[in-house]
Amino acid sequence: MHRFDFPPARLPDDAEALRAEVRAFLDETIATRPPLARAQSWMGFDASFSRAMAARGWIGMTWPKAYGGREMSALHRYVVLEEMLAAGAPVAAHWIADRQSGPTLMRYGSPAQCAAILPRIVAGECFFCIGMSEPGSGSDLAAVRTRAEPLAGGYKVTGTKLWTTYAHTSHYMILLARTAPGERHEGLSQFLVDLSTPGITIRPIHDMTGAHHFNEVHFEEVLLPEDSLLGRPGDGWAQVMGELAFERSGPERFLSSFTLLKELVGVLGPQAGPAAEAAIGRLVAHLVVLRRLSTSVAGMLQQGLDPQLDAAVVKDLGALLEQEIPEIARTLVACEPSLVADAHFLNVLAYTTLAAPAFSLRGGTREILRGIIARGLGLR
Repeated sequence: MHRFDFPPARLPDDAEALRAEVRAFLDETIATRPPLARAQSWMGFDASFSRAMAARGWIGMTWPKAYGGREMSALHRYVVLEEMLAAGAPVAAHWIADRQSGPTLMRYGSPAQCAAILPRIVAGECFFCIGMSEPGSGSDLAAVRTRAEPLAGGYKVTGTKLWTTYAHTSHYMILLARTAPGERHEGLSQFLVDLSTPGITIRPIHDMTGAHHFNEVHFEEVLLPEDSLLGRPGDGWAQVMGELAFERSGPERFLSSFTLLKELVGVLGPQAGPAAEAAIGRLVAHLVVLRRLSTSVAGMLQQGLDPQLDAAVVKDLGALLEQEIPEIARTLVACEPSLVADAHFLNVLAYTTLAAPAFSLRGGTREILRGIIARGLGLR
């Protein structure tokens, strides 16, 4: 049975100097970015901003210098991430590649793949998407039906991936597909897929705000070379579970509504009254606790541990808070949210209200996460 300790992680001695450097950079680059754009949080896409971050050495920070990285700690990277997210910086272009695809390549990819791709990620020139969720399966990755049929010289892939964030702007996907029959977790493998490969069709899915973040990616007998396989055939489930520890535990899992919280505090002002002060105080207390849990997971990753279950807890509790903030905002301020009104608070409230349902879907639904946690505790 897993024991949840969440040991404290001490930030490096130079963390505050790095934080000051990041804040100065943000003051220079996004000072005029309006609150509505900042509310997109880590879904905000700007390739030029990613390249500017890369020029400062803030992509692939923990990676080997041989690939362009800086060999800094996961906690140095955490400082950069939380500052970017708190400011509402548009980090989506490089986000997935930096967070999980690059580490997956370093662990399971060939030396040639790493040498060709990782330096481009670090330079802010190569973007990745995640090929996991499918129609009818969602967060239940064990129900994946996309097939990668082994054949001479490679694999033939047929199937569809759904809710694939920024596939239309990505160069590569790390694909989870079924390579052999077996029980739910068996026969799954991961592949590095060049999205310019013939037979791949990317169709847009617009969310409730009208934005195009998500996509349907269809594979019609797509031929992949033999060396596109990452790791060993049939090890896809274990590899994906390790990858999700990176995906589920960062500050993006509790800061998606942070711009709204800042706007709410501004609207309430210094004379908010006891009820509002109590509500804001509780939200801030939850943020502090989540940051403590999240930095603990970053520390575990730094030590080479595998905190899958701990990351699931952070993701589940973080989504609860992110979805609660717009609800509390509407109880404290009598107003009609609007994307077009000439009022930043109303704009941000409208956007966050529309985006909030997805917070407990992306990265694993609440039901799936709690099932994972229950199994880890020996309750299932």
